[in-house]
Amino acid sequence: MSLDAATTADRDLLRPLRYLWRVPLLLLHAVLAILLAGLVMSWNRNRVMRDGHEPFPHRLVRWWSLGLMRIFGLRAVRVGQPLADPVLFVANHTSWIDIELVHSQRAACFVAKAEIAGWPLVGWLAANGGTIFHRRGSNHSLAAVMAVMVERLRAGRSVAVFPEGGSGYNGVLKVFHARIFQAALEAQVPVQPVALRFARDGRRVIDAGFREHESFLANFVRLLGEPPMDAEVHFLAVVPASAEGRRRMAEQSRERIAAALADRPA
Repeated sequence: MSLDAATTADRDLLRPLRYLWRVPLLLLHAVLAILLAGLVMSWNRNRVMRDGHEPFPHRLVRWWSLGLMRIFGLRAVRVGQPLADPVLFVANHTSWIDIELVHSQRAACFVAKAEIAGWPLVGWLAANGGTIFHRRGSNHSLAAVMAVMVERLRAGRSVAVFPEGGSGYNGVLKVFHARIFQAALEAQVPVQPVALRFARDGRRVIDAGFREHESFLANFVRLLGEPPMDAEVHFLAVVPASAEGRRRMAEQSRERIAAALADRPA
């Protein structure tokens, strides 16, 4: 047996042990989330950054997200710097953990599918965190979401979106929908692409997110038992407002994220 194969086997044998200590920590962390959402976020959800200074509720979101990622064995690695609020962050999407990965670096209002609002506990926490819920396939819902996005951006909050319109798998980066970029144009805020990349020893791990036909629960349980890996957040160069319109902005954002996701020579 090769050294790599032996190492893989050892890691598989350690999976039950990871569950043994990660599950209790996860339960404690969930209780902490309820306390923070009930005592802090529900009363301070409209706080915004002033002169580049991050408000306390936003720092709590970052600290909690960093803690959650550590429980899952993920080490957050920031590459580049996020712009000061308000900004429209556009990121690639492979898993539910992407939201926490972005939140570990900057508290932002996410656009998420409406079904999440009905999930026990998770929906309540998401709402307290400023999530904007969208019913997929509904033009009326999208118009309402766009209006809320513009309102939040003009008020000084950053908004984060996944312009692929859903999570991908096997490392495939899908086409970016351009309409969502209209919110940045109307609010006159910059667009910053964000590449979310999972890696071990510098090599990209493409199945850290959803596998094909994998449910949220299955992915959650699988990821909770995985060996440690890096969770990279690449804040990339701003995409300028284009005379060619939002389609060109979407294409440029996708090109920059795709370049950041690629494995680089050692």
